Amino acid sequence: MVLGFFEKHFEASDLPDLSGKVAIVTGGNTGIGYITCLHLAEKNARVYMASRTKSRAEAAIEKIKAQNPKAEVVWLDMDLMDLATVKRAAETFLAKEKRLDILVNNAGIMATPYNLTKDGVEEQFQTNHLGHFLLTSKLLPLLKQTSREAGSARVVNLSSLAHAQFSTAGMNFATLEEVNQEHGRIKAQATFYRYGQSKLANALFTVELDRRLKGENIYANFVHPGVIATELHRGLGSSFGQLLGKMYDVIGGLTMLTPYQGALTSLYVAASPEIVEKGYRAQYFVPYGKVAKPSAYALDEVNGKNLWELSEKILQDKGFM
Repeated sequence: MVLGFFEKHFEASDLPDLSGKVAIVTGGNTGIGYITCLHLAEKNARVYMASRTKSRAEAAIEKIKAQNPKAEVVWLDMDLMDLATVKRAAETFLAKEKRLDILVNNAGIMATPYNLTKDGVEEQFQTNHLGHFLLTSKLLPLLKQTSREAGSARVVNLSSLAHAQFSTAGMNFATLEEVNQEHGRIKAQATFYRYGQSKLANALFTVELDRRLKGENIYANFVHPGVIATELHRGLGSSFGQLLGKMYDVIGGLTMLTPYQGALTSLYVAASPEIVEKGYRAQYFVPYGKVAKPSAYALDEVNGKNLWELSEKILQDKGFM
């Protein structure tokens, strides 16, 4: 995705003052998550950086405060591959805060080898969708309360163009066994198929969340940030070897969007007044903050309901809901 492909109509500096607002950004210690934290804090929001490694989070926070000593950024200990930590992170946040204006479900992995997490769920599906579903569910009462008291709240789900490249032919998100499939014997094809499954889940979750929030002033939307030169691609090295991973890094550095460019769409959807002014709900945004048409699969109401019910069932069966 070459740098000049997208027309830029929005910069982080265009965001309004966010004093008094509270945000959570998952995967906020690196890549576009870090840039999202940086600019929300720059506009005076109190930002919780949800990530799993304390040392990396502290280094990222220190870097933000070096640029903006007044920044309020707090580490929230959470590992999406461990659902117990997701539940605990939500409980920790709820014990500290009385409002939540912005939830950016940003963290993700891509093209990793086939593995199940300690919770028994395919790792891309759990990291990219199920962990965020649990976090959002636990925080939803506070999002509703904030939206009623402050006028609105936002949920931003990081999906991908890959959601449109995943076909649900013969699949309806009915069982855990279904989403835990390896999806083929050809490794290169299977890992990206599982990634597409998780990114379609992000889209379906957003649309179904909005359907269930009718009457609430919570603006839930999903985003394709662009093809970004970030750590998201580290899974390629694990799946296909370090040489290919390094080649991808070199080529990507020349052709991909920067983390700042990649974060612009998330920032726009998270905090631009235009989201409320134009009534953007359950919309698909691409760089830089443009509404686009998602795949028909993303708008499949039956699969959206199935995914929601399956996600709840998995979490209930494992004792997290």
